[in-house]
Amino acid sequence: MSRPFKPLRIGIMGGGQLGRMLAIAAAYRGVETHIFTPEAGAPASQVSARTTVAPYDDEAALRAFAQDVDIITFEFENVPHQSLELLASITAVHPSPKVLETCRNRLREKDTINSCNIATAPYAAIRSLADLEQAIARIGTPAVLKTSEMGYDGKGQVKIQHPQEAQAAWEALHTSEAILEGWVAFEREISVIVARNAQGEIRCYEPAHNIHENHILARSIVPADIDQSITDNACTIARTLAENLNLVGIMAVELFLQADGTLIVNELAPRPHNSGHWTIEAAATSQFEQQIRAICNQPLGDTRTLCGAEMINLIGDDVFDLSQYTDNPHAHIHLYGKSEARQGRKMGHVTIIKD
Repeated sequence: MSRPFKPLRIGIMGGGQLGRMLAIAAAYRGVETHIFTPEAGAPASQVSARTTVAPYDDEAALRAFAQDVDIITFEFENVPHQSLELLASITAVHPSPKVLETCRNRLREKDTINSCNIATAPYAAIRSLADLEQAIARIGTPAVLKTSEMGYDGKGQVKIQHPQEAQAAWEALHTSEAILEGWVAFEREISVIVARNAQGEIRCYEPAHNIHENHILARSIVPADIDQSITDNACTIARTLAENLNLVGIMAVELFLQADGTLIVNELAPRPHNSGHWTIEAAATSQFEQQIRAICNQPLGDTRTLCGAEMINLIGDDVFDLSQYTDNPHAHIHLYGKSEARQGRKMGHVTIIKD
């Protein structure tokens, strides 16, 4: 006797490569996805059952989108707050608008991290040139002036080497609110992906060692070649932040490891993260499947590392030179379906499995 089956449907805000890989992971679990993006033909739309193409502040489109899905999640944080509140008034939203509001603003983010007695670089809120000059006198140089919102991959930030560069730096950002961060002399950058469901179950992946080129992540390496005590401390920090934020979903915690072994939190990203792509092949559960599990309040998957791995980003013209990977039986190529290769644009990634 036949019985009707209605699959769960998840709405994903954002149509980029993170949404694409999230939609693929959802499909393996029999979950449909509906993408909301302002971009026609976006990478996530190519692998999803449905897409709404509309601006992120289109109230009518948002309302129809929310009514069509069971749960909404995100592949990036910068959705207008009013839009988040509208979505949350109609259906479940994970992570919550409060988590996104905290993590997308560098000032609120650092205030929250410090409130958990977790270290960050010294920082100050900047809303005028006078604020900047006073902050430089207190924090010193070198320092980095960043927009409080919307910056990524080196965009929206200026390094200040000397106090006399303050005016030029402030004028270069074209913003009314910024943050000055003291320079951190770190040995390496690591990141931890942490997952938490509504029942409070938490799991962490082991830290990855991240290597940047031109302010863009170039490679992530697992294991990170750090002491077990540092791994334990990094995971404790990630768990503490996930609990404090009441996170439902996954979050990347970027950390600076100093020469004396201390850790300083750099940024939080409450979504799948570039530095977690290695989990697709080299962990028992990928970060994308884990996001689906967490927001659906299912038991979280095993986060064991199954083997060593190196994730390499394919940036710009890198995508035209794939022969070195196609001939490697240990290389797993992921292309994102983007039609134009531009300088600094992430076109795909390759994960090389190691013994």
